[in-house]
Amino acid sequence: MTEDATAEDTKQMRPAKRDPEGVRRDILTVAMEEFSQNGLSGARIDEIAARTRTSKRMIYYYFGDKEGLYQRVLEEAYRKVRGGESDLELSGLDPVAALDKLCRFTFDHHRRNPAFIRMVMIENIHHGRHMQLSDTIRGLNRPAIEELQSVLKRGQAQGLFRPGIDALELHWQISALSFFNVSNAASFSLIFGDVLFTPEGQEQLSRHVADMVLRYVLRQPDRHDPG
Repeated sequence: MTEDATAEDTKQMRPAKRDPEGVRRDILTVAMEEFSQNGLSGARIDEIAARTRTSKRMIYYYFGDKEGLYQRVLEEAYRKVRGGESDLELSGLDPVAALDKLCRFTFDHHRRNPAFIRMVMIENIHHGRHMQLSDTIRGLNRPAIEELQSVLKRGQAQGLFRPGIDALELHWQISALSFFNVSNAASFSLIFGDVLFTPEGQEQLSRHVADMVLRYVLRQPDRHDPG
């Protein structure tokens, strides 16, 4: 075997260098599952390390400690939902279509990402302590209200939406309807059956949530008693 061949064989036997950003993404993905299933106190860094084929030392190097990793996971969860809202490009749509699309997106995002709902529930158990420490989360969520306010203003200017609607309150209403669908799915289906949680039932609920919000927002035609 030549010297060149030996060097080439040795090179192929060396483990490939891992992309640091890819490692961080893998850790965050697995940590989301671990935290959302077991909470902050129940999640185990050993389990996250084993599932990402990295080490506790490396996780602590990237994220500081367990609470630092939890906070970063929470930030990434909000980054995903707000990024999805931004991709809707609501400013280019008719106000009615824009609000309908936003409602449907919120409902569908939440039902397809139950880990996000569980993370929010866990953070509420901790009285929002990690959110208070995160400028990132506050910065990510402000534009959501501003975008909804813009849709409302355009609809009001065109005479489609009634005046006096508060964007923050409307965001709360859309979130509440979409959140309950996931947070209470187990108890609701055990009590009343799972008809609303079949694919058909979920699609119907998604449409009806958007319809409810639009009926609340749309200007009603003036009605006069005959004669």
